[in-house]
Amino acid sequence: MTDQITAELASPPASLTMKSWDDGSAHAETPSPGADRFARQQSLVPQTRLQAIQATVIGLGAIGRQVALQLAAIGCRKVQLFDFDQVDHTNRTTQGYAFREVGIAKVWAARTQMLAIEPDMRIEVVEDCYRAKYHVGDAVFCCVDSISARAAIWRSAEPRCRFWADGRMLGETIRVLAVADAAGRNRYPATLFAQSEAQQGRCTSRSTIYAAGIAAGLMLHQLARWLRDLPVDFDTTFNLLAGEYTVD
Repeated sequence: MTDQITAELASPPASLTMKSWDDGSAHAETPSPGADRFARQQSLVPQTRLQAIQATVIGLGAIGRQVALQLAAIGCRKVQLFDFDQVDHTNRTTQGYAFREVGIAKVWAARTQMLAIEPDMRIEVVEDCYRAKYHVGDAVFCCVDSISARAAIWRSAEPRCRFWADGRMLGETIRVLAVADAAGRNRYPATLFAQSEAQQGRCTSRSTIYAAGIAAGLMLHQLARWLRDLPVDFDTTFNLLAGEYTVD
């Protein structure tokens, strides 16, 4: 299986280099009789509801890759990935990509890792930035690194999704915004301030994989709350250096 994955990374199928669904059948393995890998999370993540939705991850950088892997781990069966970029050597440190994945499109590298976690899932890869012409799933995870990009994606995707999570990070400061009701939809646009007003720096220039993992975890926590019909926390901020955690 390792050789198969390595060969696949080196040369993705020509017919699938832009956009494709994959049901993971080529990677499927026979589970142990009676095994239930979700047993320890069953009271926290409703599997029936989770498996009924499609999740969309826009941007597979530091936070987005972690979101994608965690979605696979908790059992989301249908995931759509957007990113136009390829893996760079710096992405090994801050985003967790492997040495052998350098030069590979991020969507394909993430897809392979997701299928290694859960072979029985469908993954749509779109080797492109998100555009209004593309459909989105029920739950959208916005993991891009500019306010202007977030604003454009929100305008297009908001009417078509039921749950929205926006992960932001600068150094060791994390902010997660989650929207799942009319009140959140009304409040969210106010967080899309002009790019000129943003704190200097981008998540790609000041980031760590441990902060990205926490941000992704907070985003999936809000997804789990939504699936359990609990109110989502609209605005969560975690300053690791100061040890401050605030929820609005």
